[in-house]
Amino acid sequence: MSQERIDFYRHTLGEPELRNLGAVLDGVFLTSGPRTQEFESRFADYLGVGHAIGMTSCTTAIFLALKALGIGEGDEVIVPAMSFIATANAVIHAGATPIFVDAELETANIDLDQVEAAITPRTKAIIPVHLYGHLVDMRRLRAIADRHGLAIVEDCAHAIESVRDDVKPGQLGDAACFSFYATKNITCGEGGAIATPREDLAEAVRVIRLHGMSKSAYDRYTARYRHYDMPVMGWKANMNDLQAAILLPQLDRIEAQLESRERICQRYQRAFDGLGIDYPRVVAGSRSARHLFTIWVEPELRDDVLQGMQDAAVGVAVNYRPIHLMSYYVERYGFSAGMFPNAEEIGARTITLPLYPAMTDEQVDQVVERFVAVHTGLLDRRSA
Repeated sequence: MSQERIDFYRHTLGEPELRNLGAVLDGVFLTSGPRTQEFESRFADYLGVGHAIGMTSCTTAIFLALKALGIGEGDEVIVPAMSFIATANAVIHAGATPIFVDAELETANIDLDQVEAAITPRTKAIIPVHLYGHLVDMRRLRAIADRHGLAIVEDCAHAIESVRDDVKPGQLGDAACFSFYATKNITCGEGGAIATPREDLAEAVRVIRLHGMSKSAYDRYTARYRHYDMPVMGWKANMNDLQAAILLPQLDRIEAQLESRERICQRYQRAFDGLGIDYPRVVAGSRSARHLFTIWVEPELRDDVLQGMQDAAVGVAVNYRPIHLMSYYVERYGFSAGMFPNAEEIGARTITLPLYPAMTDEQVDQVVERFVAVHTGLLDRRSA
């Protein structure tokens, strides 16, 4: 008898999003308009920061945050070796050079003990990634950045709901960049945002996300026509009202969905603790956004476990392989294995399991049972 397929991710979009989309389609503005402004205001309120600016993606948000901070050719930006490639790619797009720092083995986040040693006279910013939804120690990182006069651009693609030591994303950084990609905790398929406590940075980003224009279409056409100027060079990266319409209802249930993911993660943790399987930890004083649940298996078995889980009808992924060992980075910068051993170990051992609010206890148990069957079978074959 075939097994029930357990997908890696399933969204929770439904009737509220359809109603909101219908209202936008019945209105005037499809591009950045009243829905985008409403989302930006509510998102800033949720985070407890002064400003939020809707974007096309988190990658573009990081890039434009760096540009708004004046970072470019000849500058260096510190980034973690363990992250998605977009974190470092955005630095290169801005014209700067990414400087990698290894990961903590306990959390997989950037190792703050190694950040200060990576700072040079050319360093202009640090990009912490709040991996899997677990916030980096922002109080400590802010102190490091302030000692050296550096900006902090947070990669919060996993971390909307995160809290650590009473700090939320965007509250201690100069800019915090978010993703609303298809598998994120709130989603509109593609999209992102920048949150910042700095009014000057918010104003700069609002201009450069829309060609460098001084007035948007909404500004120009909702009252008497006003001419626009182009005071600076900009890019095209603005969120539109269709995206905002999908995101707005999800803010109403963001905490309830976090509670569901927390329940699932706790169930996973109890099961894997009993099996002696390790996974990234959430440190005391933190609330994880619980974006991903990853486990760490023997590196020599990892790819076979991935294939076995897929054969057992379970959706799985790898989050992530270390950036410095990607072919582009090896060829351009000369990186090699052994340079960032913790990131390399995590990248060789990681398997990401299904996690989404609609998962049932039975599905979680099935993921664990199928993992045990696959993993035990591989161990038995190795010892035979």
